[in-house]
Amino acid sequence: MIITRRNLFRHVGVGAAASVGLPSLARAAAVERGRDMLRPDAQAGVPVRLHRNESASGPSAMVVAAIRGAAVTLANRYPDGPVEALRNKLAALHAVTPDQVVMGAGSGDLLCMAALAFLGSRKKIIVAQPTFELMADRTRRSGGEVAAVPLRSDYAYDLDAMRSHADAGTGLVYVCNPNNPTGSLTRRQELEAFIGELPSTVYVLIDEAYHHYVGGSSEYASFIDRPLNDPRVIVTRSFSTIHGLAGLRVGYAVASPETAALLAGNGVPDNLNGVAALAAIAALDDTDHVRTSATRNADDRQEFCNQANARMLRTIDSHANFVMLNTWRPAVEIVEHFRKNDVLVSGPFLPFDKYVRVSLGPPADMREFWRVWDLLPVYHGMMTM
Repeated sequence: MIITRRNLFRHVGVGAAASVGLPSLARAAAVERGRDMLRPDAQAGVPVRLHRNESASGPSAMVVAAIRGAAVTLANRYPDGPVEALRNKLAALHAVTPDQVVMGAGSGDLLCMAALAFLGSRKKIIVAQPTFELMADRTRRSGGEVAAVPLRSDYAYDLDAMRSHADAGTGLVYVCNPNNPTGSLTRRQELEAFIGELPSTVYVLIDEAYHHYVGGSSEYASFIDRPLNDPRVIVTRSFSTIHGLAGLRVGYAVASPETAALLAGNGVPDNLNGVAALAAIAALDDTDHVRTSATRNADDRQEFCNQANARMLRTIDSHANFVMLNTWRPAVEIVEHFRKNDVLVSGPFLPFDKYVRVSLGPPADMREFWRVWDLLPVYHGMMTM
């Protein structure tokens, strides 16, 4: 490896960081030396990004090689060939026909297509509170109605309450499972019953952006891997999370051919670039990277909870690559404290006004998170709560 001043500073930083903080962090640093990814942009004034649920592992070496090759051969070409190849690969993977797969520039692009397709004429969307805000924002901007239903006390969707809002004016129900920002699950059996009891004109979009992080929970099953025979159900996935392609913007939806056609009809032609499509194909092929990243995320999530417990903090049980942390004080103050110390976290999320959402980053970033947390004055009110 060529030793540059920047690389030298990185190696020095690893050793220094391993020597501070709680003992378990130091032990973690010792075993993490081989994979201790200090931020490639680590320099003064560049914040630690723990606010966007980005992959801590990044794309695999196989994917990086595919990106480099595609940049040379495809940058001057329209993306129809690679995108069609990706669509066919996804169809084969999920045992559906290619006309059931809709491609998007990230799953957010597909959510916007769904808003256009199923929420016109001032229709209503039913969502949880809190959840990923894009669908609700789109609906409000178009003059539609948003029925936001608080989560249950176990942080699952309150499907009974959501069902009570469904009527002839409802166009879509949005379900993020695992939910963002809580990382919590809603039971598959309950979702099936809920969908079956909705009016026949109501579509359901199930956002599975964090599917690969769930693990072996008996309460969860993907609606792509175990589909319902119901043309109203749309399932979206993203390459931004476990595959590490957030910067390339690749997502897809799986639905019945008729519903997929409605969805695609509200998209933009050539919305996915060819380099991104070939990178996604390589990501699907590198199953070892997906498996390793999922295992690493589970370990990192447990370590985060261990560090929280050591500080008498509480978290919501997460099945994703982020954790909701109860700070015992206004989240806006915590977010600002971290921002001033060049660490970005997310919050508040109503009604969780004392929680922040922390993405699970590389080990050096997580050590920095806890270092900045420990700069906060001790909040004695925690002891009585």
